[in-house]
Amino acid sequence: MSKKEKNTKEKLKDKIRKKYRIVVYNNDTYEEKVHFKFTLLNFFNIVIFSSVLLIVLVIYLIAFTPLREYIPGYTDVSLNRRVYEMERKADSLETIFKQKDLYINNLKKIITGDEFESDSINSLLTKSNNKNFDNITITNSKKDSIFRLEYEEETRNNLFNNNIMTDINPEFKLVSFFAPINGIVTNHFNRAEKHFGTDLVSSNNSVIKATADGTVIYADWTVENGYCIGIQHNGNLFSVYKHNAVLLKEEGDFVSAGDAIAIYGNSGSLSTGPHLHFELWYNGTPLNPEDYISFESNIQ
Repeated sequence: MSKKEKNTKEKLKDKIRKKYRIVVYNNDTYEEKVHFKFTLLNFFNIVIFSSVLLIVLVIYLIAFTPLREYIPGYTDVSLNRRVYEMERKADSLETIFKQKDLYINNLKKIITGDEFESDSINSLLTKSNNKNFDNITITNSKKDSIFRLEYEEETRNNLFNNNIMTDINPEFKLVSFFAPINGIVTNHFNRAEKHFGTDLVSSNNSVIKATADGTVIYADWTVENGYCIGIQHNGNLFSVYKHNAVLLKEEGDFVSAGDAIAIYGNSGSLSTGPHLHFELWYNGTPLNPEDYISFESNIQ
């Protein structure tokens, strides 16, 4: 090592170890209030220690305190999980709402007599994927068809008393239907002719009653069917009352079996005279009301 390099190092050491003083004086009296003694080496050590301490403090705040959520670009795993769950539930609710809207729209089409979806309304409520079953075909044998006809003919005449349904739909055994009106059946249910209900003639100004507990989801006037009212019951059961003179309930009203919901009338272009057109639907499939309700002829 040359003498010049040695002198340079010595000067650097002396400069680093050289002591400095910072003194704070009173501006008016020039009285010394406080002073600090330090060397450049001590100053560098303090700066390095403070920097390391600041870095450790920032890391701690980010890793172990809620302040990390306010740092741009930083996301909490648990928060992401909650957001994902909420998005999934929101998507499920949106799907349910769409299915419910389709269900209500189909029921309104049933009341107004418009064409509705070929799928049953129940399938709209339970559909959760887009699986294709078009390639599946179901055929009934001749024996199955004969047995079905014999069974339907047998159960058609097995009405219980006090308006209780037959064994055609065991799910309805706990449901007690109330006759909407007492009168004479003038036109029976006929699926082939697309007459999906029963026409009843009664005395003028008779009161139409709800056939079971439920909620009114449709109450309006249509050109063809006049004043109509539709009630949603438990178990995907739906009842329709057409050609009324006056509606006594509004959409959203809850009714009990036997409650007055309308006045017997002759409204609508399809009406050929004063009568009630009464329909029962189950899961989007029309039912023959006479299989479930005994309409007694008691016109005054």
